Amino acid sequence: MACACAALYMLNLKGDILIQRTYRDDVERNLATAFRTHIINSPKETEHVSTSSPVRVLGSCSFMYMRHNDVYILAVTKSNANVMLSFQFMTQIVALFKNYFGGEFSEQSIKSNFVLIYELLDEILDFGYPQIVDANILKQYIFQKGFITESAKLKREQEAASSTLQVTGAVGWRKDNLRYKKNEVFLDIVEQVNMLMSNKGTVLRCDVNGKIVMKVFLSGMPDVKLGLNDKLEDVTFHQCVNLGRFNTEKVVSFVPPDGEFELMKYRCQEGISLPFRVLPIINEMGRTRLEVNVKAKSAFNNKLFALNVVISIPVPDNTAKADIQTTQGKAKYDAKKHALVWKIKRFTGQTESALVASVELIATTREKKAWARPPIGMSFQVPMFSASGLRVQYLKVWEKSNYKVDKWVRKVCKSGDYSVRV
Repeated sequence: MACACAALYMLNLKGDILIQRTYRDDVERNLATAFRTHIINSPKETEHVSTSSPVRVLGSCSFMYMRHNDVYILAVTKSNANVMLSFQFMTQIVALFKNYFGGEFSEQSIKSNFVLIYELLDEILDFGYPQIVDANILKQYIFQKGFITESAKLKREQEAASSTLQVTGAVGWRKDNLRYKKNEVFLDIVEQVNMLMSNKGTVLRCDVNGKIVMKVFLSGMPDVKLGLNDKLEDVTFHQCVNLGRFNTEKVVSFVPPDGEFELMKYRCQEGISLPFRVLPIINEMGRTRLEVNVKAKSAFNNKLFALNVVISIPVPDNTAKADIQTTQGKAKYDAKKHALVWKIKRFTGQTESALVASVELIATTREKKAWARPPIGMSFQVPMFSASGLRVQYLKVWEKSNYKVDKWVRKVCKSGDYSVRV
């Protein structure tokens, strides 16, 4: 940097602080809140993530930030900094931490190594000016080893197992001489979609965590090939997968374990098809009444349907009763949850349902705090729907005895943290 970095932050995708180090006293300590409010959760920012600027000026401070996996790295300065050198320095920080943490830089690896991180930050920046960031030099006098997370260990084991398989042909996860009268393969794509939407329908944050679970009942030593469309991000494979072949041909090739196992995990943040959109209108009519109007729209194919849909609409703590009408399903006021709970057993695709409620509040003589308006929560599951767009293009099984194989593929999309602001 051509001038000093006043503060350095590492935050998760929600804007929560993981690491904070202040190097100069010319900036306030609540800058992370401003970054979360005006940048991470800004509707304008989230709507145009691909074109948004990585350099923002808020007040008298310049915010320079980059994202790596599920972590934001934020450098703050009040001076006219050299932006390119600042981003080069932040990139070198990521490389340095990966070197110490077994090749992983994520929210979990940061939480597991915060003591070491603070020690490194004290060495690589002096009063905000960059110093040495070469891992080979730093390891000569910072001897502490980083804690390697389970995901990093698993990735190492997979690479080692894949290398062993390519060199020796050994398969340690499957017994020899397995025999079945009926040879079958079951493949399930299970996805969990997380979403935060504004009350105007703008998606503020969205991601899908998915996994492919298989049940394999095959005789002998079969070679299975799975073809998927190019929708994969942050992929973690079972040790049986030939990683070399996947990297070169994008084909998931493996000798499967017997029975049930998790073939792979993945994460997707682009091109997500949201199964539901919820549009709330909640008006406070004075101090004793609340008017609630909520519409839920299903965006998936009309030949599909969602099961066990539950929409939880928060109401103030001093709610007395609620008069509720719905076009589908049943709804009631749950005093323990302080919410209107709307349940729909079966929600068909490309349809819309509405809830209208008049909520009576208990009047109080004391001056009450403004209602915080917590977000609406939603839970559901949609069989045969993939929010990420992941598709199985082919599933091939080859074994030297050339037996017949029955193959079954299913998909299900479930709700994770699916919320809508009111």
